[in-house]
Amino acid sequence: MIDPARLRSDAAASLPQLIDLRRSLHRTPEPGFSLVRTRDAVLGALQGLDLEIVAGPDDFSSITAVLRGARPGPSVLLRADMDALRVGEETGLPYSSEVEGVSHACGHDLHTAALVGAARLLSARRTEISGSVVLMFEPGEEAGGGARRMIAEGVLAAAGERVVAAYGIHVLPGTAGVFSTRAGALMAGANGLAVRVIGRGGHGSRPHQAVDPVPALAEIVLALQTFATRRFSPFDPVVITVTKLHASDIVNAIPDEATLEATVRTLSAHTTTVLAQELPALVEGIAAAHGCRGEAVFRAVYPVTTNDADAAHHALSVLEQTFGSDRVEELAHPAMASEDFSYVLDEVPGAFVFLGATPAGTDPEEAEMNHSPRAVFDDGILGDQAAALAALALSHVGSTR
Repeated sequence: MIDPARLRSDAAASLPQLIDLRRSLHRTPEPGFSLVRTRDAVLGALQGLDLEIVAGPDDFSSITAVLRGARPGPSVLLRADMDALRVGEETGLPYSSEVEGVSHACGHDLHTAALVGAARLLSARRTEISGSVVLMFEPGEEAGGGARRMIAEGVLAAAGERVVAAYGIHVLPGTAGVFSTRAGALMAGANGLAVRVIGRGGHGSRPHQAVDPVPALAEIVLALQTFATRRFSPFDPVVITVTKLHASDIVNAIPDEATLEATVRTLSAHTTTVLAQELPALVEGIAAAHGCRGEAVFRAVYPVTTNDADAAHHALSVLEQTFGSDRVEELAHPAMASEDFSYVLDEVPGAFVFLGATPAGTDPEEAEMNHSPRAVFDDGILGDQAAALAALALSHVGSTR
């Protein structure tokens, strides 16, 4: 059985080492799939633990580590993402990023350090474990594909049999130390929309002698917002945000074409299918009304992050037993951000959990969100994050003697 007091005590004792690891990773962030320094730092932190480790090559710096218990039993997976963002840091922290234009603005450095902490907690309890724990250290989460590649390479069956459950914990602004999740859709699916409107260029003083694609593109921007609010139920919401626009590079020239890109967020596979069919038709119709030709490419990036109902309720129960009811919340609504742990949850039952990490003295409602160059997370929660991951694993493979 899990001893919550002992688990929390052991995690608290390891907190200084976890903070040191996190801050070291924070200083030297690496984006994408090639995380050579990060991989080697994690391997160093795992040294001395009795783990079966497979480390990826320099161009895909994944780490899969298997901890085998003293007795046979099921396998469970714990995941941390390791990659940073191409966002310059503006926090002024003494351990700020030393890599220009790159930072851990999403908190993946905390996730990585916490999973190392969980590995240490679980290794110390090997004799209490019946089964195996697969530790998934993932590159390229932000790049969209790290989880899929690790799944293709066999991470879900790394212990010799398919895992029965999978868990991950993500920090975000919120009361420090409070865990939250929900059954069903937790985070939105992410999709991309690229639009190209082709007209005929000309001089800015003679628009009647050209076929100007810019007014058509402007109308498409407005139509996308109306489409999202009038075509779909508010109980199955869609968020369409245009983030890139481009037309002429010369102020007095009408371009031959104009383009936009948008991010499209959904909470159901049905809605995603409808959007993939109807958005191109919308673009083509509006462009044609302006005498232009419209092209639209809809691309699915991440599926909806969907927690298994039983696994989500199980996670809430385990976290409440470990930390108390005042530290656990069941969310009423999903978030519209996206996450590639969704690929894991499409394969096996599991749950993704949020952990508040706003530093003391900052109002969580006013804290900078993940991906902001000014995002700051309290690494004092690392002990609890490690203990939570270990508790979730032990709830499946811990001894019941």
